[in-house]
Amino acid sequence: MTIAEPDIINQLAGIIAGSELADLRGTRPETQAFARGSYLALLEPDDPAGVSRLEREAIGLRVATLERSQVVSDFHTARLLTLGADEALLAGIVAFPDGFTGSERLAALLRHVDLLTCSSRNGSPAEIANLRAAGLSARDIVTVSQLIAWLSYEIRMIATLHALAGAA
Repeated sequence: MTIAEPDIINQLAGIIAGSELADLRGTRPETQAFARGSYLALLEPDDPAGVSRLEREAIGLRVATLERSQVVSDFHTARLLTLGADEALLAGIVAFPDGFTGSERLAALLRHVDLLTCSSRNGSPAEIANLRAAGLSARDIVTVSQLIAWLSYEIRMIATLHALAGAA
C-alpha cells in the first residue's frame, strides 16, 4: 500500500523521513494510508458538500483548543487565515462561546464539537435536532462527527509520537 506525502501526522509530529519514528510508523503502512485517506476526505475533500472548508477548519481549531494541542491549533489557524477568517473569528472559536460573533450555524457546529470532545456520552436526539435546525443534513452531521473523531485520533497520535521521541 503506497502512502501519499506529506503524511499530516508525521508533519505535525515533526517526524523526519528516515528517522526511527518514521520507520516505526512505516511498519503499519495500512494505518498510515487510512489516516491519510481520512485526512483528505474530511479536511481536503474534492467536494466539501454541505460543510464548507472554513467550517471544517474551524472545527479543527476548536478540537485542538479543547485538546490543548498547540501544533494542531497553529495548523488550523493558518488554514483559516488562508480562507479569509479574521482575528475576531479566530478568537471567538478559541474562546467559544465567549466573544463568539460568527454565524448561528457555526455556533451550532462548535457546540457539537464541545459536546463530542468533552462529554460525548451526553449526545442526544435534541443535539442532532439543533444541527438540523442550523441547516445540516444527515450526511453533514455524519461528516462533522467523523471529523471531530478523526481530529481527536490525530491529536492523540501526535502526542504519542512526541512521547516516544522524548523517550528515545
